[in-house]
Amino acid sequence: MRVLDNPLRGKGLPSDEGMAEGEISLDMAGARALYARCPVAMETPLVSLDAVASELGIAALHAKDERQRMGLGSFKALGAAYALAKEAVAAGGEPETALAGRTYVSASAGNHGISLAAGAKLFGARAVVYLSNTVPESFAERLRGMGADVRRAGEDYAESLTAAMADGAAQGWHLLSDTSWEGYTKAPRDIMEGYLTMGGEAGEQMPEPPTHVFLQAGVGGMAIGGAASARLIWGDAVKLVVVEPDAAPALFASIEAGKPVLAPGPVSCMGRLDCKEPSHLALKYLARETDAFVLVSEDEGRAAAERLGAAGMPTTPSGAGGFAGLVGMPEAGMRAMIYVSEGPDD
Repeated sequence: MRVLDNPLRGKGLPSDEGMAEGEISLDMAGARALYARCPVAMETPLVSLDAVASELGIAALHAKDERQRMGLGSFKALGAAYALAKEAVAAGGEPETALAGRTYVSASAGNHGISLAAGAKLFGARAVVYLSNTVPESFAERLRGMGADVRRAGEDYAESLTAAMADGAAQGWHLLSDTSWEGYTKAPRDIMEGYLTMGGEAGEQMPEPPTHVFLQAGVGGMAIGGAASARLIWGDAVKLVVVEPDAAPALFASIEAGKPVLAPGPVSCMGRLDCKEPSHLALKYLARETDAFVLVSEDEGRAAAERLGAAGMPTTPSGAGGFAGLVGMPEAGMRAMIYVSEGPDD
């Protein structure tokens, strides 16, 4: 494990040159109001893991359980489907046909594609999802079962995204990526806005404010949902810790460099976190607001998932990423909160 105390805390990146313009949305109330209109909206539980807290020698541990969000198996249900809901509201008409005739395309490491497929089906659109060759076939089959057109391209997320962008431009499809870059911000901003919902729920469910929130990150979207909502609810008193695989240190390396960088590495068992480049909007916010960035090994990710499974919350190494960071840096008196972001692989 490697820990980086954030040298940019309170200041942010030294320059916006080459960065996407704008900031993330902080409209937590608006996000929750739109989500509440969804016919399958549901609040996910906050679970107290007292036995695990005792084992770690900390005061308390609460886990926001996103494993069954809207029946889709992960927090990602709040993302692409939420962005499509915003577009459907803007289009007007009957919700089930509001986006008829449109095709939305994106790359995915799994769960973003599931949310895109679900949202497209709900509002009458078509979804095309590009997967790298390292994404398990079980995810591809699940996407196909939800009506998505699944295509394989490249050996990692970045290569599959390049293919999605190229083919989408050629076909006139609407790109709905969950990462942002210079000139592309609206869709990922909407997606990250949707993620504020889970943090807003957690704020109401927590019996007392946490001292630390541990957040796993790929491109940084989920981390934004937890970090921004924590700052809105508890202010600067809470310490925010972002955790990544050491095989994909997109945010960690970018913080060290003071700018977004490509951080290549081997394929990670934390597949949904295996993203080598950060979202620009996420990086800008997290650079300013996060207290520490942590890298965990493959073995640490697997061990964290096994430990949560033994505690009655089976998940993947990706879903246990934030917990893996906590396991390596507990403090006496700590009241920690984590997000269990997805259920176990089939």
